[in-house]
Amino acid sequence: MQESSIQSSKVLTLETMNPNVRKMEYAVRGAIPIRAEELRDQLKKEPGSLPFSKITPCNIGNPQQLNQKPLTFLRQVSALMEYTDLLAPENIDVTRKLFPEDAIERAKRNLSYVGNAAGAYTQSLGVQEIRENVARFIEQRDGFPADSNNICLTSGASGAVERVLDILVSSPNVGVMIPIPQYPLYTATLAHLNAQAIPYYLQEDSDWQLSAADMERSLSEARAQGIDVRAMAVINPGNPTGGCLLEENIAEIVRFCEREKLVLLADEVYQTNIYTGTNPFVSFKKVVSQLQSPVELFSFHSISKGMIGECGRRGGYYEAVNIDEKIMGQLVKLASVSLCPNVQGQMAVDTMVNPPRPGDASYDLYKREIDAIYESMKRRAKKLAHAFNSLPNMSCNEAQGAMYLFPRVELPQAFIDEAKACGQQPDALYCMQMLEATGISVVPGSGFGQVPGTFHFRSTFLPPEDLFDDFIDGFRHFHVAFIDRYSKA
Repeated sequence: MQESSIQSSKVLTLETMNPNVRKMEYAVRGAIPIRAEELRDQLKKEPGSLPFSKITPCNIGNPQQLNQKPLTFLRQVSALMEYTDLLAPENIDVTRKLFPEDAIERAKRNLSYVGNAAGAYTQSLGVQEIRENVARFIEQRDGFPADSNNICLTSGASGAVERVLDILVSSPNVGVMIPIPQYPLYTATLAHLNAQAIPYYLQEDSDWQLSAADMERSLSEARAQGIDVRAMAVINPGNPTGGCLLEENIAEIVRFCEREKLVLLADEVYQTNIYTGTNPFVSFKKVVSQLQSPVELFSFHSISKGMIGECGRRGGYYEAVNIDEKIMGQLVKLASVSLCPNVQGQMAVDTMVNPPRPGDASYDLYKREIDAIYESMKRRAKKLAHAFNSLPNMSCNEAQGAMYLFPRVELPQAFIDEAKACGQQPDALYCMQMLEATGISVVPGSGFGQVPGTFHFRSTFLPPEDLFDDFIDGFRHFHVAFIDRYSKA
């Protein structure tokens, strides 16, 4: 049978599939990372066949992929919960020689939350006792009450964002304001829901703060087109920018959303990744509480970022503030469809919000590990920004937070013309050439959105510190040669 006949016999094809899925794009896992995997496979099969010896994946905030050490206490508790025979009376004396007492007690306590069955379903909103610990964490962070009934544990913050957007969007005419540049989760999810992404621009020359005038412009233009703008998403600290909003800017956003009747979505997964004293992290929940604002707020947090870095365990939560009780009931229904968040992710959330305390057996080691990861990230962020700013045709704001830098590249016109002739975005072609020459995988700015006529890329600063100079040198040699070649064209 000919291939065309085989294809015509298929029920599910590109033409018959959900068109909303077809139009989704997610640059962080797009063409460049796919090519990086192909090159990785080539290096395994044919060592020495490429001008580099390894792939350096700077396209995604995935710390342990780049050798960040897992936190000992978290892994000890996880191990004990996974292999409960270690806690059996006949084995406990041996276990105490291998594990500190507070890890043993935490594992026992956590197991008691789930009926001593870590592989069983939990409540759909997550383990009640862990939600109570999250509420205490929020209260201690902000100085205002938090209610565990308004907290839902999720399989990563991405799942939480998707769920909230799902309940917000009721028709193709619904719009959600998103920052540009933005994390592609938002545009991808809105495309999947067949909703409208309404861009507002972060101000690169003001360390990526928000402009009240641009928020007003974005909203008024969308509403003039008849779009039902219902919500505004804010990522703070910023992904991909590395910026951190000042408290007065946050208050301005809260008042704007209150005045314009917008639900506020606060993506705060990088809240412990702060590298400057001038822009400390301040939560939207705290500012909403200080202003006694009735604005409807969902805020999100995750174990994937910060110093925890447990991306693959998929743990996170959202807190709902000032949300209608009937909507809260609908959110419970949505959570129930997925049965429950994964249990090990929930347990890691518990460690994040309720770590070892002074006096606990594991406290000193936990604090040393957290501090070492933080200080190393801070050094690498500064070093990479300095490297970018020392190169021709490149400028970069220093990272105030998160795990990324978003340098701006002044691409030579000859290269821009070449890219357009190939039907490619210039920054995407630049990043692909970087990968092919160095093995460094980054994400082009066009995958996040950027001011028209500008070109950027996002890079993590997660490569191991002992290899960081080699990483920077590889990029520097590529970029200088690239600018020299195309400037002479």
